[in-house]
Amino acid sequence: MFLSGAARADTVTILALGDSLTAGYGLPQQDGFVPQLESWLTDHGIDAKVVNGGVSGDTSAGGAARLDWVLTDEIDMVLVALGANDMLRGIDPETTYTNLDTILSELAARDLPGLLIGMPGPANFGPDYKAAFEGVFERLAQQHDVPLYPSFLAGLTDAAGSANDALRYLQSDGLHPTAEGVTLIVDALGPAVVTVLP
Repeated sequence: MFLSGAARADTVTILALGDSLTAGYGLPQQDGFVPQLESWLTDHGIDAKVVNGGVSGDTSAGGAARLDWVLTDEIDMVLVALGANDMLRGIDPETTYTNLDTILSELAARDLPGLLIGMPGPANFGPDYKAAFEGVFERLAQQHDVPLYPSFLAGLTDAAGSANDALRYLQSDGLHPTAEGVTLIVDALGPAVVTVLP
């Protein structure tokens, strides 16, 4: 248990700003990332409400464009999990950088703690693109002084031992995690979320 009930009397509201990975694409509602993360936090003694700010197909530009209306007054903390669709579309990493920079700058302006969640770069656009894409998250974390969780999918690769073996935790599309896969993702990511709680 990370925090006792006495230590945290108020519910913490966490916005999961992302794409289909956070939205829970292809899964029953209760098996998605947001419900599983909320349950994980509850199991670890944290009174938290996780708001699903995931939109399937969303790019970093889409996330930046809708930030104003998803950042309601009740939000206490934000998980920024965007970039996967930028990568799949081969969008210039500098464009992804600019959009995520806009999001993190707005969080700073509102004095909201955030956790930046990275994505592994693709191999199919060549090593230069892969390095540039992955470097976006590292640069942003340093420049905004926000914690970086290197890969949304880390729980899958850690459990499977390799990216190839992690495919067993993906749905038939080869992109989105199964319910079991989400559990592994949440188990790995949860402690990082706890360290950023306001």
